[in-house]
Amino acid sequence: MTFVRADTLASPEGGAKILLHACCAPCSGGIMETLEESGFAFTVFYYNPNIDTRAEYEKRKEHNKRFAAKLGVPFVDADYDNDNWRERVKGLENEPERGARCTQCFLMRLERAALYAHENGFPVIATSLGISRWKNLDQVNTCGHTAASRYEGLTFWDCNWRQQVGTDRGLLVTKREGFYRQTYCGCVYSLRESEKRRQKAVKTLATSGQTFR
Repeated sequence: MTFVRADTLASPEGGAKILLHACCAPCSGGIMETLEESGFAFTVFYYNPNIDTRAEYEKRKEHNKRFAAKLGVPFVDADYDNDNWRERVKGLENEPERGARCTQCFLMRLERAALYAHENGFPVIATSLGISRWKNLDQVNTCGHTAASRYEGLTFWDCNWRQQVGTDRGLLVTKREGFYRQTYCGCVYSLRESEKRRQKAVKTLATSGQTFR
């Protein structure tokens, strides 16, 4: 299987060092591997205060951290910040997935990435959030540009990772590395939506006489 190499891409600063916000190993793994094998200088920034429990946060973080170490890529753990995240999305608990709650969630995470980049000399930030088919790519990119616009000289790289890296490579890396594959985005509200989809699938299969596994 042939994959697009990152040396066919051009980052906004012509290959300057990049701060890559990573949401989880399955989403970021293919991106990280593509960037690393093509010589891009980048650091992984792990800030995901939306994750519903500390245990879930640590599990996702460790798989991401382990892969960064394997690639020899610096890894920054911005630590767990769920209380502040809940305050940020207060009043939006019943918003649908891809709605206003997700906008605030993306903004909070990318604002922190932009601040770190500004304070530590990174001219470019990017995120793995948009590679997931469950995310609205335009929504993610809008939040990224908004976050980066706060600091002069900082650019958000709105690369379409779905096209340039692809889900196939992400799946291949995930399987090869044995990454933990979560069944929901991370927050308690996405878990609620995931459970609704599961129950719907169970009912659909039950009416057809099949078994859900």
